[in-house]
Amino acid sequence: MQSIEKIPTALQELFEIVHHTRKVEKGTFLFQEGSLANELYIIHSGIVQINKIIPDGRELTIRMCTSGDLICELDLFCPAEKYLLSGRVTESGEVSVIMKDVLEEKLSKDHILAAEFMRWMGFQFRKTQAKFRDLVLNGKKGALYSTLIRIVNSFGEKTNEGFLISVPLTNQELANFCGTSREVVNRLLSELRKEGVISVNKGIITIHNLEFLRNEIDCENCPIEICKIN
Repeated sequence: MQSIEKIPTALQELFEIVHHTRKVEKGTFLFQEGSLANELYIIHSGIVQINKIIPDGRELTIRMCTSGDLICELDLFCPAEKYLLSGRVTESGEVSVIMKDVLEEKLSKDHILAAEFMRWMGFQFRKTQAKFRDLVLNGKKGALYSTLIRIVNSFGEKTNEGFLISVPLTNQELANFCGTSREVVNRLLSELRKEGVISVNKGIITIHNLEFLRNEIDCENCPIEICKIN
């Protein structure tokens, strides 16, 4: 099985224990909250959003995973654990599946790989922690601005007009990232368009003034590797 560039070189051995590949269709779930957590995934193509349904029925999107991302939403070396989040496919593609018990056996025998895997897991935790920090401290407007910055760091393409976000996102999807309503995001995006900070063409957003967004939330200039949406 071929390696994928985004997965750290030290974790490339995971490809040796891939159980099978699976095609995933848009609108389906790769895994769902409450189901038995016995698989992790390597994305070869497509997009999977990691979500949590909060008590009032809204959907909070934790991150968006694309080609080369490793999805490990389970606790290792814990029996009969269930997924706490769901993985919803928003663009059809293909994933490799690694079984939890096989990974645990591999890690128990290969201490170097185990250490690298723990380092990777810790890094993912830091990214999630930073995202929740921004959502809690910056309010609804700051949550959207922070989300746009993170999306630029993950999918932005530098152009003469600014940063074009190469992945189309609906206002509802942006609202899900911010833990707020579509109506709030509609209003905030409209304000940004009027101020010339962004423009939207057929669902594709271009950020013309990224510094404005950073200044508005007193951006701490975290490393880009931390400040991402994936």
